[in-house]
Amino acid sequence: QVQLVESGGGLVQAGGSLRLSCADSGRTFSTAVMGWFRQAPGKEREFVARITWSTRTTYYADFVKGRFTISRDNARSTVYLQMNSLKPEDTAVYYCAAGQIISSNPKLYGNWGQGTQVTVSS
Repeated sequence: QVQLVESGGGLVQAGGSLRLSCADSGRTFSTAVMGWFRQAPGKEREFVARITWSTRTTYYADFVKGRFTISRDNARSTVYLQMNSLKPEDTAVYYCAAGQIISSNPKLYGNWGQGTQVTVSS
């Protein structure tokens, strides 16, 4: 059973940076992709970024391209989301998730962390 624990959220001013971490314990060989998603109040959960486990291929939502970077550290079984040039509209709860199918659709991810709050003030 994959267990995911996010950390690194917090309050930051617009233009600032945060790095989110997602520790993955109990990873199985069936995990093909790790993704970051976010959900703002009153909105649906949306895709932010993903990284495939075998090839480290990354893919980003258009609204974070050039600002966010997803990466992983195999030795620590951890996936990161480096967020730069943060904007107030980036305010949301950020979740990491593990999936068996490479996709940006949150419904195809079967294991989720508890989420970490990111708040960007103007």
